[in-house]
Amino acid sequence: MKISFKTTAWAAVALFTINITQVTAQELTAKPADPPKNWHTLDLKQDGFFGISLNQAYDFLKGKKSKTVVVATIDSGIDTLQKDLRPVLWANTKEIAGNGKDDDGNGYIDDLHGWNFLGGPNNKCDVNETTEEVREYFRLKNKYANITTAAAAKDKAEYAYWVKVKDVRDSTVSKSQAELDQLTPLMNALVTTDAFIKKSLSLKAGQSFTKNDLTKLDAKNDTLSKSKYIWGLILQDADNAKTDTKTITELSEYITKLNNDVNPDLEARKRVVGDNPDDINDKKYGSNQLKFEDASHGTGVAGLIGAVRGNGYGIDGVADNVKIMSIKAVPNGDEYDKDIANAIRYAVDNGAKVVNMSFGKKISPHKKWVDDAIKYAAEKDVLLVQASGNDNQNVDVKPEFPNDNLLDGTKVDNLISVGASGSLNDENLAATFSNYGKNSVDVFAPGVKVTSIDKDAEFNTADGTSFASPITAGVAALVLEYYPTLSAKQLKEVIIASAKPLNGTNVLKPGSKEKVDFTTLSKSGGIVNALEALKIASKMKGERKKQ
Repeated sequence: MKISFKTTAWAAVALFTINITQVTAQELTAKPADPPKNWHTLDLKQDGFFGISLNQAYDFLKGKKSKTVVVATIDSGIDTLQKDLRPVLWANTKEIAGNGKDDDGNGYIDDLHGWNFLGGPNNKCDVNETTEEVREYFRLKNKYANITTAAAAKDKAEYAYWVKVKDVRDSTVSKSQAELDQLTPLMNALVTTDAFIKKSLSLKAGQSFTKNDLTKLDAKNDTLSKSKYIWGLILQDADNAKTDTKTITELSEYITKLNNDVNPDLEARKRVVGDNPDDINDKKYGSNQLKFEDASHGTGVAGLIGAVRGNGYGIDGVADNVKIMSIKAVPNGDEYDKDIANAIRYAVDNGAKVVNMSFGKKISPHKKWVDDAIKYAAEKDVLLVQASGNDNQNVDVKPEFPNDNLLDGTKVDNLISVGASGSLNDENLAATFSNYGKNSVDVFAPGVKVTSIDKDAEFNTADGTSFASPITAGVAALVLEYYPTLSAKQLKEVIIASAKPLNGTNVLKPGSKEKVDFTTLSKSGGIVNALEALKIASKMKGERKKQ
């Protein structure tokens, strides 16, 4: 599942009101001003926002030369025509565009900018999937549904796994059904009120409105007044690039995901892609098409890492000399272990030195495949940067997958897990939605109201460890550009060391009202800092393996 808080925020939105006949027109409660669009790059001491001190980092780098670093994003795809990304896209120079041949012999035909492991014939893509616990529940149901004790099961280990799967699945379905009960009426209300507002604003078919347009709306009757109020609530925290159409689309996508938990389409993979996701040796699948309707997430992630700097458009990426390799393997729902394992190996084999992974799930039936791919990346000195997740839970207790705790009992030193932090050094510094863990989360990075580019020349401001992760990956890439002899292990050490422990900083523990010391939420106890990372790297002797 793409880890993005925007998909879980809808439940909170629904708490306002569902039935427009119950809405009373009133002034919206005033909220604190939003941070600057580029707050994640700012410096706490100089600017008052707890960013990564990126301007200071570039001051430190003046006069130094860099080497290009390839960064892979394993995500939902990418808009290859996005103006802020086109100049920085990785290009497979060994492949001849459009000739329908595997020119470089890597097993992937016409993979010019990456590969889509969810792609199928006839321009199709497995965009919507259910969760892994639902898939596993139905795979094992006929075998174990009528067995009530471990003693009655022939395979005790598999039965124990079934019990875990069933518990997680039941919790997921219960939660999804509850959200559907809230959000379906909300969707109906939004569609109805949207029509009222568009008619009043004299908008033509296909046109959209923003929150600024709402201020121009003269609510002449009670229905229009209530419609304006509802949309004022929905758009009050959005920037003015956010439209009604985009809002409804996002909600529709989330409702689709919830429906796929409750009433799963278990044949989508077979019908669209055609491979066997339970056979790691079945490798000839996918397509080279990277942009589908769900490319927003991956486009935003890529932008944070390396969007063209200083071009007067969009945003400035963290790293100034990268090439972005896009690997589509994450649907609207849970990713398949097979795809993630193959995606990591694809990234490594095609020259990526940093890989961003803004996804995660609660069940991993083929964890060994992913573990082996992670170890392969470690052998090739490739750093993996992983979003910790948005369930405000302690992942020391309830792990998310993938992670660096391998099935063989060992740990790898080339994977960084990242939590999300807010813009101000106050009690809300740890994002309320972020996962945490003193042993399992390495660092925190900006992940609240982060602005990046979007597909179709748009922009988006959203929350999530999905965005904290690429900001961290961008810092790692920036360090490697200027200190190319550092190994993946050393890069991880640099990133963790840059996040100085915030001893004595009391914050709200994510998902609760309990105050805790910020240092208890991660290994480093701090927030990633580009300037400090570069200073530390400049004093290290590189240990990168020659390949």
